[in-house]
Amino acid sequence: MACDLILVLDAPSPRDVVPVLDRLRGQVRWVKIGLEMYTACGPSCVEEVAAMGFDVFLDLKLHDIPNTVARAVESAARLPVRMLTLHTSGGREMMSRAAKARDQAAPGLLLLGVTVLTSLSGADLAEVGVADQPGGHVLRLSRLAVGCGIGGIVCSPLEIAPLRRAIPASVKLITPGIRPAGSGGADDQARIMTPAEAARAGADFIVVGRPIFKAADPAAAAAAIAKEIQIP
Repeated sequence: MACDLILVLDAPSPRDVVPVLDRLRGQVRWVKIGLEMYTACGPSCVEEVAAMGFDVFLDLKLHDIPNTVARAVESAARLPVRMLTLHTSGGREMMSRAAKARDQAAPGLLLLGVTVLTSLSGADLAEVGVADQPGGHVLRLSRLAVGCGIGGIVCSPLEIAPLRRAIPASVKLITPGIRPAGSGGADDQARIMTPAEAARAGADFIVVGRPIFKAADPAAAAAAIAKEIQIP
């Protein structure tokens, strides 16, 4: 069962993580650039990290009117990125326009639908007017996203198995909320699993940041996780 590690670059600049990235060349292929780094540095951070030989997952969680999101996808497609996120709660028209923009600008770009953030619980959803529990809401949003041409779903580890039964096997599942055994607290994640548990459940990618960067030896921590998720 193939499962890959994506390293989260939780830092304001690539320069802050270069020492770790240098040590991880050859061990980690994928890195995730999110709002913190992208807001601080702009597109140049994507180009800088890609130039180091890593595949870039750009996690901007696009959520706006359909035309704006479609144009944002076109802009992102000009960068050396392999994955890009949008919020499935943006609805059918927004996701369909995003997929069409992807097809025209960069057919190889994998659009990922963010369903329910791993920091949210059932009580959090109820507070914003969603009556369903996280698992049910994730399934609903995922089916909608796949129908709109979205090729991957971002979900918590707890939703991997239900999604594997509900959507085509070709759809990639990307899983944050990963905490290696003995790595400490859950930080701001509410729905978590260990790397091995997520891999066995059927994740294609697991997303890990702080447990690696907080480790005394980040390269060794990444190598241990990469080994753990290679489930025969």
